[in-house]
Amino acid sequence: MPGVCISNSLATYATGGSYGALIMVNSDVRILSKNQINSMIPGPSLWRQDLLRLYPAKSNSGRLSSRIKATWPFMGNHKGMDVNIEHSEAANEDIVIFFFQLDLETQIQYALNMEQYEAAQQLRNKLDEVEAEITKKRDAKRGSSKSEAQDKAIYLLRLRAELQKAVENENYSAAAELRDEISKLEAEALAASAKALAFENVQYAFRLGQKVRHKKFDYLAVICGMDPVCCESNSWMEVANVDKLIRGPNQPFYQILVDVRADPNLLVAYVAEENLVANQQPNKDRFDHPYASFLFYGIDTAGDFIPIKQLREKYNRPRHEVPVDNSDEDNDSNL
Repeated sequence: MPGVCISNSLATYATGGSYGALIMVNSDVRILSKNQINSMIPGPSLWRQDLLRLYPAKSNSGRLSSRIKATWPFMGNHKGMDVNIEHSEAANEDIVIFFFQLDLETQIQYALNMEQYEAAQQLRNKLDEVEAEITKKRDAKRGSSKSEAQDKAIYLLRLRAELQKAVENENYSAAAELRDEISKLEAEALAASAKALAFENVQYAFRLGQKVRHKKFDYLAVICGMDPVCCESNSWMEVANVDKLIRGPNQPFYQILVDVRADPNLLVAYVAEENLVANQQPNKDRFDHPYASFLFYGIDTAGDFIPIKQLREKYNRPRHEVPVDNSDEDNDSNL
């Protein structure tokens, strides 16, 4: 895709200001160089300066900075496990592309306000490219969609008809090959149907902006994205021990921002629903993360983050209203 390069290695960093921390992670994404961003984004931008902080910092050798490997010190039977097994390069890439999309939308509006129509059109063309890439990635995530499941079912019918014909003609070698192919396709069709059903009927236990804790690693995090099933690669699932989960890969998985004070190297994780727990009481404790100011307006009265409109639209999630505490009103009325 012209102008947007997804590579196999990324060092993401954020410094100074309200973040108050230096974050360096190996997140396997690169979207434009600083010079490209400067040339594309000529005017003031709500996101521009902070966006530049999200791009790779190269060493003198030209190699990207690597993330320090660390294990998470926690109690219980999981002691010694590496907290970074749930680090997700794909989730970090998804968030950075979302930042870029927001910045382009801001720049288009700025150009229109300044009556710079040619620049606005160029930016619009670039935004179309980014949105096409986002759509492509979203479709790839869905993978086994309802239509794919239907296609596999139709193909199965055809293979079974060919198998019957081969048996009638006593062509047993061809029949054996067809049986093997049918067996493999039946497993794929079943997985496709399960995944399609999950996308249609998913029920999420957590919501965007909600503060959660990891059951095994006990770090504080905030939900910033969600999938009905695990949409990571097979290699990632193997490293993350997804096959050992009670509910396996066919349960909701969440993109979460990890408090940098707990682990400055993890940054973004992709975690199964069964490994997360919500706080029973309002949690207004400090939470630090360089992405928080992009994705959320602030904190509500329960201590959870309020997602921006574009983030809610991305996941088609409703706005959450904090329940009113009637006990406070009763106390006030008795004064």
